[in-house]
Amino acid sequence: MTLSRRLIRVIGYPVVVVSALAGLYIAADPERREIDESVRASVSGRFVRLSDGYTHYELAGPPEATRVVVLAAGISVPYYIWDPTFAALVQSGFRVLRYDYYGRGFSDRPNIAYTQDVMVRQLAELLDALRITEPIDLAGLSFGGSVVTSFADKYPNRVRSLVYVDPAFRSPYTVPTLDRMPALWDYLTAIFAERWWADAQMSDFLHPERFPNWPERDSVQIKYRGFLRAQHSTVVSNAEIDQEPELKRVGKHPRPVLAFWGKEDNAVPIEFSAQLLEAVPRTRLVSVESAGHLPHWEQPDAVHPTWINFLRQ
Repeated sequence: MTLSRRLIRVIGYPVVVVSALAGLYIAADPERREIDESVRASVSGRFVRLSDGYTHYELAGPPEATRVVVLAAGISVPYYIWDPTFAALVQSGFRVLRYDYYGRGFSDRPNIAYTQDVMVRQLAELLDALRITEPIDLAGLSFGGSVVTSFADKYPNRVRSLVYVDPAFRSPYTVPTLDRMPALWDYLTAIFAERWWADAQMSDFLHPERFPNWPERDSVQIKYRGFLRAQHSTVVSNAEIDQEPELKRVGKHPRPVLAFWGKEDNAVPIEFSAQLLEAVPRTRLVSVESAGHLPHWEQPDAVHPTWINFLRQ
């Protein structure tokens, strides 16, 4: 074998393999666009520039309303997750604010550590930017319950009441070995998992057949660069947080607390409500029949009238 052929084998074959792997990643990766001014101009809602980037939000209801309800979404979904609740509260005369976390929906995806402190800071800055200074009625869905708890703990005088919907709270966990190798995690997730995350959300419903277009809505956010990075950072940046002391401090505050829980929730089973009731004993728990992780979608008539009465009381 000639020297030139040996060089081709030694150098050429690895180049071919690396090129093939890179090509596979490029073909599979759904994140192909940047969120820029043209994107922000094409979607509903509004945007405000905060210290970590633009935040996408919607604020509706009578400007003169004395109560402002703020809706914090789950950890990986845009603010459309609140569609039926947002509409019901606005129609009942409340001023209502919902928004996308950094890294989700149409908010910016800054290259930062997505810690709990970042999420609390984003909400505080958003309220300041919109000149919402009076105490708010604050609601959190799923891991949004974790976020609103941290906010209420840091800013107790800014929260009039708390509403939890199938909440999840942070406790320490071990970061998987693969997650400690971000480049490899990113590569494998982009190829084998990311494009199917939206389909996996159907398990949040007890009756997914009633929401056939659900994955299409969620898959929109995956098209923009930074979503995968934000999800990975959220996992590795909050592994050591134990919210139990924080939750107990929040539980000592005299503000009213309401919690809805789907009785057939497989994501955060209703048995986990015991943690909330022990730490925040004044919580009024409403178990929602025939509902999974999103009771406000599956059983709105069981959720929204009770929520509205709670706010009016």
